[in-house]
Amino acid sequence: MTVPETATAERADIATATRVVVKVGSSSLTTPDGEIDGMRIGALAAALSARRRDGAQVVLVSSGAIASGLVPLGLSRRPRDLATQQAAASVGQGLLIAMYTAAFARHGIRTGQVLLSADDLMRRTHYRNAQRTLDRLLELGVLPVVNENDTVATDEIRFGDNDRLAALVAHVTRAGALILLSDVDGLYDGDPRRGEAQRITEVRDRADLDGIRLGRGLKAGQGTQGAQDNQKAPGIGGMATKVEAAMIASAAGIPTVVADAASAATALAGGPSGTYFAAARGRRPATRLLWLKHAAVAHGSLRLDHGAVEAVVNRRASLLPAGITGVEGSFDAGDPVNLRDENGTIVARGLVNYDATEIPGLMGRSTRWLASKLGPEYEREVVHRDDLVIVLRTR
Repeated sequence: MTVPETATAERADIATATRVVVKVGSSSLTTPDGEIDGMRIGALAAALSARRRDGAQVVLVSSGAIASGLVPLGLSRRPRDLATQQAAASVGQGLLIAMYTAAFARHGIRTGQVLLSADDLMRRTHYRNAQRTLDRLLELGVLPVVNENDTVATDEIRFGDNDRLAALVAHVTRAGALILLSDVDGLYDGDPRRGEAQRITEVRDRADLDGIRLGRGLKAGQGTQGAQDNQKAPGIGGMATKVEAAMIASAAGIPTVVADAASAATALAGGPSGTYFAAARGRRPATRLLWLKHAAVAHGSLRLDHGAVEAVVNRRASLLPAGITGVEGSFDAGDPVNLRDENGTIVARGLVNYDATEIPGLMGRSTRWLASKLGPEYEREVVHRDDLVIVLRTR
């Protein structure tokens, strides 16, 4: 693709990307009364359709299912209990995709609905199925509209407002750019509602975020749990989750722009709107490892001795039973678990190969001894290094 005249030199990679993932939040689709606004959906569809006409494939990750279901159910505000949220999503999902279908049809574009949860992009068979489906839809000229499967989601409903899901979708679809749209026109060095804050136009690495606070004292780059806490606090448009999602995508080699929905066309064209997060160079990590590090909710913990921490964190070795000193929580084989050092600090996260009830009988034993006593199926790692990510380096 040619670089539009409106694109800046720094954002040529956004302007020329042949596959783009765009995420839009509920606040950008609703009226002040909380109802889905057809005019806003129409404006978004027009901007994305223009990018399609320029030759790019587009995937839309959209919030709004719960908001769409409020009025039909006679609810005056977003419900707080999970069951009612899921009911609202069930009613609203069909209404939302109908509005998108009609809006894009006016531009001669077909849409297809894809419901995902973050978990779908972690398990190998699931994310490969998702990848094949999304690829085929794009090959057929369909614009996929992805939403989190809020009708059955639990932790996921309050997890990142689809921002991290969008980053993972960008990775699994091998997108060339990610655009995160909300009601805030980028990342600021302070609260823009309080006067003199300046918009940050470009982020090259995490060092550029040092000292930036995103609502109730949360610093940019603080991590998944901090971002989740920020969603419950009066922050700056949920900016913490957008920054984390942008860093996930940019670390995977996908340039990202955080902008307001009104600037969607400018952001897509590589123009000077919002905040641009430059792509890191190098090989893209596996999708399930991105999920494991940035999105997974651990089902329990394993306590490691000093030697095991050194082996796992600094030598990138698998975790063996001999290095485990304790187990916490209830989990099954295949679940994500945290790996903690002797002080209880989380140093890594991985997919465990044993149930929680099995591990106490394995702790402190070599795999060779276990195989000789219990059978050859016990001569395996508790967490294989290919299913493990480092959270905190010890040196």
